[in-house]
Amino acid sequence: MQLVEVEVMRLGLDRSTNSYVVILQEKGGARLLPIWIGQPEAESIVIEMNKLKRERPLTHDLCKNLIIGMGGTLRRVHITKVENRTFFAELHISRSSGAVHIDARPSDSIAIALRFEAPIFAQESLLTALLLEEGQTPPETLAEPSEEMSADQLKEYLENLRPEDFGKFNM
Repeated sequence: MQLVEVEVMRLGLDRSTNSYVVILQEKGGARLLPIWIGQPEAESIVIEMNKLKRERPLTHDLCKNLIIGMGGTLRRVHITKVENRTFFAELHISRSSGAVHIDARPSDSIAIALRFEAPIFAQESLLTALLLEEGQTPPETLAEPSEEMSADQLKEYLENLRPEDFGKFNM
């Protein structure tokens, strides 16, 4: 299995499916991997990308705390395959007693990887060489909000990202 390191390029709302999309880009390259995700995972990713502080830990913060509390650290995430339009991923956790691989959804894996600043790898065959049309600029990364957002403000923020960048990623 040939893996390629990717990073979160952009997150937005695909209005054609009313679903959130996280776009992963090959590190140092142009190939992309769009993955449709749920609203809670999208919010968690945005919160971590923008280092927003929450009063109480979110589920992905809890996962990080559990991993650390059990003497582990997240070494990397692998997005391994897609079957019937469902993506699969693994968390690679190392502990003093050895390494363990945990089956997980890519959206959860990405949210947790961001919290650990762990690298994300994708199966090379999943990446697509979607190139920007002549004169088109690459999608921008998320702007950094300056204060803590309520759930409604965060939802509105996500919904107002430029969704026209995401309609072309239909699978």
